[in-house]
Amino acid sequence: METVGNLPAELTGFVGRTSELAALDALLSPAAESRLSTVTGVGGVGKTRLALRAARHAQDRFLGGVWLVDLSGLGDASLLDHAVAEALRLADHTTRSTRSVLTEGLAGRELLLVFDGYDRVHAEVASLAAELLRRAPGLRVLAAGRRPLGITGERLLPLAPLPAPDARSDAVRLFAERAAAVLPGFTVTPANSGPVLELCTRLDGLPLALELAAVRLRALSVEQVLERLDDRFRLLTGGDPTAPARHRALRTAIGWSHELCTPGQRLLWARLSVFAGRFDLDAVEYVCAGPDLAEEDIVETVSALVDQSVLSREEGADGLVRYRMLDTVREYGAGWLAALGDDVRMRRRHRDWYLGLATWCELDWFSPRQSEVAARVEAELPNLRLALEFSLDGAADRPPEDPAVGQYLAGTLWFCWVGCGRLAEGRHWLERALDLAAGRSEARAKAMWVYGYVTLLQGDSVTALDVLQQCRSEAEAADNGTAMAYAVHRLGCLALVSDDMPRAERFIGDALLRYRRIGELNSNVLMAQVELAMAVAFQGDLDQAVTLAAEARDICHDHGERWTLAYALYVLGYAAWLGGDRAEARRLAEEALAIDHAFRDLVGAVLALELLALITEDEGAPHEAAVLQGAAGRLWASVGLRLFGSRFFNAPHVLCEARVRAALGDDAYAAALSEGERFGLDAAVHRALHRPSPAAATRERPARKAPARSAAPAEVVAPE
Repeated sequence: METVGNLPAELTGFVGRTSELAALDALLSPAAESRLSTVTGVGGVGKTRLALRAARHAQDRFLGGVWLVDLSGLGDASLLDHAVAEALRLADHTTRSTRSVLTEGLAGRELLLVFDGYDRVHAEVASLAAELLRRAPGLRVLAAGRRPLGITGERLLPLAPLPAPDARSDAVRLFAERAAAVLPGFTVTPANSGPVLELCTRLDGLPLALELAAVRLRALSVEQVLERLDDRFRLLTGGDPTAPARHRALRTAIGWSHELCTPGQRLLWARLSVFAGRFDLDAVEYVCAGPDLAEEDIVETVSALVDQSVLSREEGADGLVRYRMLDTVREYGAGWLAALGDDVRMRRRHRDWYLGLATWCELDWFSPRQSEVAARVEAELPNLRLALEFSLDGAADRPPEDPAVGQYLAGTLWFCWVGCGRLAEGRHWLERALDLAAGRSEARAKAMWVYGYVTLLQGDSVTALDVLQQCRSEAEAADNGTAMAYAVHRLGCLALVSDDMPRAERFIGDALLRYRRIGELNSNVLMAQVELAMAVAFQGDLDQAVTLAAEARDICHDHGERWTLAYALYVLGYAAWLGGDRAEARRLAEEALAIDHAFRDLVGAVLALELLALITEDEGAPHEAAVLQGAAGRLWASVGLRLFGSRFFNAPHVLCEARVRAALGDDAYAAALSEGERFGLDAAVHRALHRPSPAAATRERPARKAPARSAAPAEVVAPE
């Protein structure tokens, strides 16, 4: 059975913890009374590894999957709900709060949610977990952090360091396994068992400390490691004498590794602490190079930190190597960076790099690398969030950065918010950006039209109209032709989904003329042409609509553009259905759906599903058509107002429903809808693209005669 969820693969072997795993397995069993289990312990004790191993063992018990929410890089508590929705792949385009999306999305599912590294947002995670558990009876939560969440009914599993009573203990086994990875052939022998056991005991059996110590065997013997560890204990344990020994041991182990680094390695360690999640070498070279650390020395220094287990190396699905730090190690480096008084400068350099990355990605979105851009933005999202926070937030000792920088960054990421299914988070950042200052600037104007676009797609027409009219007025006053074109374009979109087709045609046509005058050609411009095709089709000119959509499709092919292409294919697919070419209609609609699904574009995907339901009914499979309508109906709840509340957009759905009801009867239709409503996005797309064979479909009912070309233009469905 295919596993559902997002658990990462284990990179190293799992050692020991047999009794703890058994206890956690019992807590996660269906018979367990509590639905919240929390693994607690000091940093570096192995909470994450234990939780993930237990979650992996329990995967078969949860039909809805096992989902990891890694919160170690999250500093802004207001983004917690977005981070959880992102991990669960719950796309939503409505104006509902993300909390509502989570509670409703989990209400009917049986799944395990794993919260890891929540210490910096402890109170918020506790509140969220309590609410989700109340509203989703099939949900279980497994948390891993330094302290309990403190929720009624929580069951705790305090995790102690690995025992080291003798040479056969788990602590010694872990050290030996990690040592053999860096020093092939290393084993615990009668000759070295005494020093190894002493080392494991002195490090209090902390897995992170043992792993850091094992790395030293590349250059030192076990006895030499012990000698240096003695020195570091005397040097680094002079803090709070009441602190637990294991806390002192962990700080000693990390501090000892720090002391054994060269000055350049220590400096890079400190500067790397400004990153969150994963980061690549290009980012490190730009952000961290500078005084006392030349750019040409970065690669060698990064390699040294990888060798010393300060950094871990990960190769992504895109083939790009990225690095990350354990949260405990990052915090240690951040303390040194603050002591150097260099944290604000480094955060600014970090912001500048990701500002440049966002700019490059926006340009590259309109290219054959569009899918790569989407994957890159997903991988870089934790750092993009940090850059937005730095630009938009002040601090006790620092006012907010230039508001225009934050506005530019939030606006430039429009393709992430709109094209990659993150409307709710985009609105969060855009609102914060526009609240900072009222002064006119190109950056503010861009943030305004993007905000209008986002709210329009969420179905919040009042807010969209207000901000787009304001953007148009300010653009006219500032003679900003670019902002004017985008504002007029989005006002045309608003008219389109509001059933004012003459106004939509006028505004979108005007916007296209403005785009041509300023030499603008990108995904937004091509989307305007597709939307114009919709407006003229709804007014009865289907031939002109096909001409416009086909031209947009061809330009997309020329530039390797895929996101807008899906909408053009959708229009052409419906036109093919009206023309009686069912095979071509299905081919185009399926291609559109596959593209929308790849980008997690919920608006495009649900429209394509509605079209495929209509095509499927016409092929003689009314039950399957109703199943697809049911799946689309569930997804519309995450898009906003069903079919935008538009009689034009709703016409094909109504037609399909009438035909299916006539073929099946009301009760069978309702049952088929319920079947489809159980599908999430991934399952719905799979069902639509792997439909029953045509032979099976025709056994339901003979395919109906193709509709005439003169079918009512109101039956043409438009994107957005």
